[in-house]
Amino acid sequence: MSRRPLIRTELPGPIAREMIARSDASVSPSYTRDHPLVADRAHGLWITDPDGNEFLDFSAGIAVTATGHCHPKVVAAITEQAGKLIHMSGTDFYYPVQGRLAQRLVAMQPVRGEKCRVYFGNSGAEANEAALKLARWATGRTQFIAFFDSFHGRTMGSLSLTASKVRQREGFGPFLPVTHTIYPDPYRLGAGATDAAFDHLDMLFRTIVDPKSVAAIFVEPVQGEGGYIVPPADFLPRLRTLCDEHGILLVFDEVQAGMGRTGKMFAWEHSGVKPDIITLAKGIASGLPLSATLASEDIMKWKPGAHASTFGGNPVACAAAHATLDLLEGGLIDHAANVGQFVIDYARERLGGHPNVGDIRGLGLMIGIELVTDKASKQRASTLRNDLVMHAFHNHGLIVLGCGQNTIRLCPGLVCTEDEARVCVDILASSLASLTS
Repeated sequence: MSRRPLIRTELPGPIAREMIARSDASVSPSYTRDHPLVADRAHGLWITDPDGNEFLDFSAGIAVTATGHCHPKVVAAITEQAGKLIHMSGTDFYYPVQGRLAQRLVAMQPVRGEKCRVYFGNSGAEANEAALKLARWATGRTQFIAFFDSFHGRTMGSLSLTASKVRQREGFGPFLPVTHTIYPDPYRLGAGATDAAFDHLDMLFRTIVDPKSVAAIFVEPVQGEGGYIVPPADFLPRLRTLCDEHGILLVFDEVQAGMGRTGKMFAWEHSGVKPDIITLAKGIASGLPLSATLASEDIMKWKPGAHASTFGGNPVACAAAHATLDLLEGGLIDHAANVGQFVIDYARERLGGHPNVGDIRGLGLMIGIELVTDKASKQRASTLRNDLVMHAFHNHGLIVLGCGQNTIRLCPGLVCTEDEARVCVDILASSLASLTS
């Protein structure tokens, strides 16, 4: 029999309410906290709160716990490393676990060129900050191109690239010189999605920004916060050609889509198009803070002191990354591809006929369910999405997050089983039915 969420109290329970009140009184109000969940302990895809309620987690801490919560091999690696060396700042010193991880990532050769190098940070935003600085240093150019609905972080440079929500940018300008363009959404733009994106790029190059001044184009091979949008197959190859034509560096932000999430180690592998720079984070260390920015030796040849981080590539985080890579390469990537296809197929079977489900899409375990008020007009049902997320959480013990204006994202740990996937989709189906009946 499949394990199901177990709700023992009202949500949040009495102990959780006390903890939430204490946190709200002290923590920055800038945190969104869409769900009143207090996570006390977690294993695999299951979270238990301090009141003993058990939840099925299809958020993975925003696609971070790639190997599930507290995978025993990751825990063992963290414990062993913490007993030997916790910190020695890789900026100024050497330690074996960081060097080995660098070699391991470089051997994957996820960027163009015969050889590459890696810079370690702590978050996706830091990885993209490094890519911004590196692109300017390598090209001598100052301008950047990014995409509407993209998310690259909230620090000032990465926020300049981000175009996801007004509230993320409001009050923080002026920004770096970034021009935004259209991301090709096949559901909304149809068969001409790629042409529409390039028509807009051509217009920008004719009217606003000289391509010879553009250092880099930043793009998510699968757009994350924008709605888990998988672009048409010809988009990345054409973007690669355009960048080469104008001497522009192509940067792939794989912070959310990388590290096995799409059923490949890197999302770009679905297209065969390699970037000049790639940024990684989230799932790379199964929950410990770590990011990586990789580029060829021809690009990453800046001088000592040009960029660094006190905590980037921390020994314990690197140990967690080694264990994570062992698990990914040991079968979890293929597992994500297979279970992800099961989720899509089962979701289409259970949800595809619902009048408010407009599109079900994804690669691997990076799956979006787009809600509409009307299938013919494709009018977005953003309010319904928010209600559904909260309803599913409060009443059925399922943790999911939204993305874009009207999409539910399913991004569980890659250890997700078909039984857990079936429970998730069944809860979504019953929740949606109760909301729209």
